[in-house]
Amino acid sequence: MPTSKPMNSEPTPQLQHFYISEEQSIYLLKANDARKHRAWIRLCKQQLSKLGYVDLELVGKGAYGFVFAGVNPQGESHVFKFSRVTLPQNVQDRLEEEAFMLAQVKHPNVPPVIKFAHGGKQGILVMARAPGEDLEQLCLKRGALPAYMIMSIARQLAHIVQYLHHGRPLVHGDIKPSNLVYDVKSNHLSLIDWGSAVFAQRDAKGNPVNGNVMDLMSNDQQHTNARMGDVYFIGKEQLNGALSSTRFDEQGVAATLYAIASGQASRFGSKVIKATSLGLPVELARTLDNMLSDDPIQRNRAGDYFLKSMLHSHRLHLPDILKSPLIEAIPIWELSHERDVETVIYSSRKSFLKEHNTEDPIEKMDDLQLEKYYRNFMAGMGDTEKGFIAAVGRISQYSIVGGLAIHWRETGVFVDSNLALYDANEKQALILAVNNMVTLARGIKRIGVFKACFFNARDTLHLEREDTNTPFNIDPEQELPFEVGSAPSQEDKSRLHSYFEDGRDPDENLELPPEIMTELAWINKIHHTGCIIFEVLPKHMKVHSYLRLLNPRKQAAFRASLHRILSHVGKIQGKGVSGFMKLPYKNTRKFSHIDCLEEYFYPKNPKESN
Repeated sequence: MPTSKPMNSEPTPQLQHFYISEEQSIYLLKANDARKHRAWIRLCKQQLSKLGYVDLELVGKGAYGFVFAGVNPQGESHVFKFSRVTLPQNVQDRLEEEAFMLAQVKHPNVPPVIKFAHGGKQGILVMARAPGEDLEQLCLKRGALPAYMIMSIARQLAHIVQYLHHGRPLVHGDIKPSNLVYDVKSNHLSLIDWGSAVFAQRDAKGNPVNGNVMDLMSNDQQHTNARMGDVYFIGKEQLNGALSSTRFDEQGVAATLYAIASGQASRFGSKVIKATSLGLPVELARTLDNMLSDDPIQRNRAGDYFLKSMLHSHRLHLPDILKSPLIEAIPIWELSHERDVETVIYSSRKSFLKEHNTEDPIEKMDDLQLEKYYRNFMAGMGDTEKGFIAAVGRISQYSIVGGLAIHWRETGVFVDSNLALYDANEKQALILAVNNMVTLARGIKRIGVFKACFFNARDTLHLEREDTNTPFNIDPEQELPFEVGSAPSQEDKSRLHSYFEDGRDPDENLELPPEIMTELAWINKIHHTGCIIFEVLPKHMKVHSYLRLLNPRKQAAFRASLHRILSHVGKIQGKGVSGFMKLPYKNTRKFSHIDCLEEYFYPKNPKESN
């Protein structure tokens, strides 16, 4: 396998000076930023096409960079990882370190490094492309993966981890579904993205990995060299800054297998939706439960057993079992026409989910992954609360619009909802995601309210201004879009659920002018469902919305009221977010509180189950 080398040594056209901006939904960027972003992607593809690559596509993005893929003149599929030049230089340099670490690994389940290059200030890592689809995308389409596929993935992960432990042990540091590519046809698994990889400081027994005294003296054994992986999947030791250990990857493996077996987006739901409730073979299920335990001794024993037991797992015969379609715990309304939807979630009242402990468990760590996923969002929450938040986020991965209001009371969990799906092909996977969210909500022991709105970012209105002393002006051609349709026939028409029913939201920090509040009160009387969210930055305002009029005879009045709301946006002062949601009916589903789901295993005789 070729080692890392500069592209400049080759007599081929070179990648020029270019970089890629920070990424969010392109429909939420300011117009100028969106144009720049599209231009940068176009430039990336142009530069790669000059090197002879075809079929170019953007295949991934993260906190540190972007990944493109293409096919070279020899018909080989490569991926190109670009660091963000907006990052500090020492962070950009990590891409070259990633190339070095990947060059140490020679394994059939790890696509090799081809070369490392510099295009101006831009670091570029070229690697072989793994065949198949990443497990995150596979699960979004299919929901939970079948037992035979889980076992195949588990076996290959065990082989990869055992390989990394031999010789001078390596820690991948970021094993998760989106970093695992699976070819369904061949059942072949590939581990990608080595940006968090380091040489291990401790072995599985907690001992320094180097036996040589001089090596120990030259290594810093007081400070961790570990990188922060995705906090949805890494274990507590890695999250809390322990010395890097081969145990880190065992935790990533356990969290990944749990997530793809349950159809979840994180490890955090495992106290309520246990691995022993997922229909897995009993041995693997109990092993995963123990690997995800709070007890470190239990975790380590289970990790040892997992690696040992996977040597013999090929003897298991696990035919796929036919299962009856899932029944949704709360209604999912199918819209008759398909639309291009880029769903974005806005949720509030998260504060009641926090433990309100004064210590930040990872206060001293400065890491982009932390900022992106954790510090301002989930720090201070219990695991089940984190799992619930992740489960709500999972729902937003589908082409849906609508809203949720979840009330925890002494007598149970009450859910008001309006979830409307544009793509019927996503229905079964979405039902699992929704049911997981409801199950985790039932496992939360709190009294409080949580609200979430789902809207199409393509419908967001953008207003810009030169400075904060001038008001935002609405373009006369801009208007809040709305659909017209009938309400779901199965709904109970007893009582409307109002914009204002749950009171002022303590997590919001933008005061709207009285004129807009008056208009919202007026429009509240017209039978409709949806949300309006004002997000105000110093020079940029976004008005997000999803609106569906349920009384077609009121179209003129509805449109006029929306027009008046926009006419008052210039009166909005300050910055922050304020959102309002209206559900079509007060049609509450009530659920009892639970501790965890009942045990459910793969049957001893699968023939009797089909």
